[in-house]
Amino acid sequence: MVAWNNAKSRMVGDFRDLNTYTVPDRYPIRKIQISLTQISQAVYITTMDALKGFHQNAVTPRARKHLRIIVHCGVYEYFGMPFGINNAPLHFQIMINEIFPEEPLEGWLIIYIDDIIFCSKTWEEHMYRLARVLTKFQSVSMQRFLKRCPFGFQELKALGHLVSGLSLGIDKNKVAAVFLKPMSQNKKEIQSFLVFEEYYRRHIVGTSLVRD
Repeated sequence: MVAWNNAKSRMVGDFRDLNTYTVPDRYPIRKIQISLTQISQAVYITTMDALKGFHQNAVTPRARKHLRIIVHCGVYEYFGMPFGINNAPLHFQIMINEIFPEEPLEGWLIIYIDDIIFCSKTWEEHMYRLARVLTKFQSVSMQRFLKRCPFGFQELKALGHLVSGLSLGIDKNKVAAVFLKPMSQNKKEIQSFLVFEEYYRRHIVGTSLVRD
């Protein structure tokens, strides 16, 4: 058990050995910044977050034996996909894409793993699209975390950005976390910072000069 958000606990397994032997799957996922440009000129925006998202992706009986957790009171197997598996994010993305094959092509719905964002120019249109999204989730019995689903906002935080129909900015909390973080001391910490820098490089003036 590990501590999680709001002092809650989450059961996790150590799948590092399994990941060593796992062959990475390949599946195209659109870049977040490109996807967020779809929100341009939108008036109403809604984001949805899956409730324990990966666990809602069923695990085959054949795979369960590889996902066992051994504790003092016995051995347990996952019936839903656990966190920490190399291919878990990709397979969850595939599952959501299969639920919504048409909406992203229509240009009003963005899917990034377990986050869904949709937008519209009128309130009536937004309510229609909300009903359409919820109906599809209901058809596959997928639950959403309503406390993390802001509905119909004109500006909100999504995928590390502050988004609206007029602009695309940086979530200030993400920036503050970098300033509070101590200087990188090893290769892994440097790589982590470079990933952050690459993600927000469009918002950093003179990024290439700083790198040089």
